[in-house]
Amino acid sequence: MVWPALVCAVLAAAAPYQSDMAAVAALPGQPHVVSAAGLSADEAAILTLENPSAFDPAVVARRLVLLGANDQATADAVVAAVRWLKTSAPKAIRDRWIASALPLPRFRAEDTQSLTRWLTFQAPDLVVQVGGDAVQLEGVRVERIAVDDATAALQKLLSADIAASAAHQTILARIRRDPLDIARLLAKRYPETPSISYIPAVSWVNTLQLAAVTGDESLRARVIEQVRPWLSEGRQLFGDRIQLTAVAGTIVFADLAASENAAVALAEEGARLASAEKSPGVAQYGGGWTDDMFMATTVLARTGLRPGREQDFDVAARLLTAYAARLQRDDGLFNHASDGPAAWGRGNGFAAMGLTEALTALPANHPQRAAILAIYRRQMTAALKQQAPDGMWREVVDESGAYREETATAMLMTAMARGVRLGWIDRSYAPAVDRAWRALAAHVRDDGTIVDVCASTGSGPTRKYYLERPALTGADDRGGAMALLASMERATRPSSRPRAARSSAGRSVRSVR
Repeated sequence: MVWPALVCAVLAAAAPYQSDMAAVAALPGQPHVVSAAGLSADEAAILTLENPSAFDPAVVARRLVLLGANDQATADAVVAAVRWLKTSAPKAIRDRWIASALPLPRFRAEDTQSLTRWLTFQAPDLVVQVGGDAVQLEGVRVERIAVDDATAALQKLLSADIAASAAHQTILARIRRDPLDIARLLAKRYPETPSISYIPAVSWVNTLQLAAVTGDESLRARVIEQVRPWLSEGRQLFGDRIQLTAVAGTIVFADLAASENAAVALAEEGARLASAEKSPGVAQYGGGWTDDMFMATTVLARTGLRPGREQDFDVAARLLTAYAARLQRDDGLFNHASDGPAAWGRGNGFAAMGLTEALTALPANHPQRAAILAIYRRQMTAALKQQAPDGMWREVVDESGAYREETATAMLMTAMARGVRLGWIDRSYAPAVDRAWRALAAHVRDDGTIVDVCASTGSGPTRKYYLERPALTGADDRGGAMALLASMERATRPSSRPRAARSSAGRSVRSVR
């Protein structure tokens, strides 16, 4: 990506190294993208030079990360070293190495995650610290060179025979896993805490799909066992306070309705509550946020497929168009809420998946289908422009310094992949889907734990509120569910046709799982 003239002009008026970064990025070769690794104390983006191959197993070159210290001299030296690599380094070095760089790591003192996060997911084989104290990064060789004569020292280092790092090999191994293998890993682990909520239900419905695809009945049996208290033991679906996030949990009963008679009434109760409006186009049990676009629609898109329940499609369409009218910005992204002025990552994922669920289920002749498709396409166009160099989407989608977040990536990738597969958007989006999938896979560890899931977030009054939401790493029902959703979509190849399912009346319907 070559930066637009306006952005280059802004950088040219800033610190010298920033102007030089834009000029170096524009030179032929890699790195060619100016991005960011985090935010400084004054909320400025901490700029980076990156390439799009961090998670590309086809790239055989060794990966170098150049890191400055917290002063102008080292920043200038790092940018100069990248210029040398792209223009003057011996061909053998240019053929063997591909670089990224963080010239001025001015992270807040309390920010202990951003530098390590960025370094790790650049998948380096070698980190070279120019000036300052050498950082520590597990599984990666780190070298320190002085600012004076940095180019000569770097040439000596890069001329040596340096093997692929353990950290890089770990990431490559994650990326090379088959989507169904990742799905199996996640389906056997999540949810760890069963409840009637959208989070366990996303895992359950995709586990049911995995069971159908693989013929592994133990997976279906696990779902049945976890939902048994509500399905056959009489436990109430909801407590005294009904929330749309819980109503969305009834999607599992919609997907079980064809084979479990008791599931029908539970699914229909979910549809009744998802359809309720406290004012026209505002879900009664929601928060008025983009979350509602998914929570209501994912239920209604399923129940609307059953004979006699076609009106559920009408409600879903009305809610989606009304929420989009309030929350979709001119650029196509969604603010989280009318009083939440930020394109929160998972909030955009909720909007995208709500639209996707509706488009998957709505009949071709539904009067609101064209309007919903237009909303979806506007968002996908905007999301494509905001994808990070490595394929991730960020915790605040249009803030380059926001951390790269797992659930936003999983949901936007799924929505985009299904659009390509079913022809809602053209094949020019397919490379972005591929990059997003590899990035997501890199964030799913071999034990099923997940890296960098944004914590649960309500509506906030400022952009800063969203930027300060913490990232969680470890066992996480939400992150695991969304990765499982994306894995199942990825396992459905773009050339395949929509899978067919049968309603209880025997009519053929498209799968919306």
